[in-house]
Amino acid sequence: MSSVFDTLKERGLLAQVTHEEQVREILEKEKVTFYIGFDPTADSLHVGHFLQMMVMAHMQRAGHRPIAIIGGGTAMVGDPTGKTDMRRMMTREEIQHNANNFKKQLSKFIDFGEGKALMIDNAEWLLELNYVQFLREIGVHFSVNRMLTAECFKSRLERGLSFIEFNYMLMQSYDFLKLFQKYNCTFQLGGDDQWSNILGGIDLIRRVEGKEAYGMTFTLLTTSEGKKMGKTEKGALWLDAEKTSPYEFYQYWRNVHDDDVIKCLKLITFLPLEEIEKLAQLKDQEINKAKKILAYEVTKLVHGEEEAIKAQQAAESLFGKGGNAVDMPTTEITTDELGEGMNVLDLLVKTNLIPSKGEGRRLITQGGLYINDSRVETVDLVIGTQDFKENQLMVRKGKKVYHKIALKK
Repeated sequence: MSSVFDTLKERGLLAQVTHEEQVREILEKEKVTFYIGFDPTADSLHVGHFLQMMVMAHMQRAGHRPIAIIGGGTAMVGDPTGKTDMRRMMTREEIQHNANNFKKQLSKFIDFGEGKALMIDNAEWLLELNYVQFLREIGVHFSVNRMLTAECFKSRLERGLSFIEFNYMLMQSYDFLKLFQKYNCTFQLGGDDQWSNILGGIDLIRRVEGKEAYGMTFTLLTTSEGKKMGKTEKGALWLDAEKTSPYEFYQYWRNVHDDDVIKCLKLITFLPLEEIEKLAQLKDQEINKAKKILAYEVTKLVHGEEEAIKAQQAAESLFGKGGNAVDMPTTEITTDELGEGMNVLDLLVKTNLIPSKGEGRRLITQGGLYINDSRVETVDLVIGTQDFKENQLMVRKGKKVYHKIALKK
């Protein structure tokens, strides 16, 4: 009988593990409580959190109990991991608002029913700490020399590392100790950039409680070139439909590079590996079939089946295969605003399709702008009511960005 450990490893989710053989045996024979931390500095999760969410779901499906820790306490200090500047301090109200949004998004992956999963804010214990007592009971177990060898600190030393951020490892390690003591939480999971912090918590539990705890990190979601996935022209690819529409979300995955599609199917869908291996045999143009499956499956996980179908139909309609373009990103403009005609650059700026007229000129000069499937040849083009078909104008920017402009009276 294989354990969830084997599932995570076969799908390529695991990066580093403490006590690998022991961890495999524990996850196969016991039901454990584990935790993953989420930084509440935005009001939505994004694609960068995807692997954490998938791992939590795999673990829960195997009978283990997840704890999602909202870093309300640590967010008031700042995690130096992967950052070049110290972050803005947040209010308790902001953190609580963001945490509520996170739970809604996580609930699509995790069952928070009675006893099945927990969401806890580490402010519950961190904000009540007595500083001197914390130093005497917790700080005494940490070696500054060892901490400075951690990658998260080494990368900041040249630019400057504040003392407040230097405390982050102690606070995250303390989180693990508190969860171990209160909830019998024996596993901490996280992105591979959290490895040093996870080891700090395991060592603290060993020193304070004399017992063993375990850690696993998972790979970061990157392209075949090693770049982080989830960056778009508008910024991050958010899981909130108000920040990134289901159609834009679908299109992102529909357009991933050929070399990345099979890896993504393994990492961020629940498709059986046997089915993914069959898709891996597809070559050349046929790989588009795998991309459509990836886009549909990931959009269904995040936004639900109905929105995934709508996004799929909207995308298909753009390539002349029927469907419904009603769910494509749309901007409305009134006949009064359009007047007797509007320059194409003014129209694109007004609808936020380009950040500036200069950007629009470059786009047109390079042949990258299409209106109703016709390439725009001049920056002097004037768009009038006659260009709207059934009060709609279709704009394509480059090869992949589609937008609809609707004319309203």
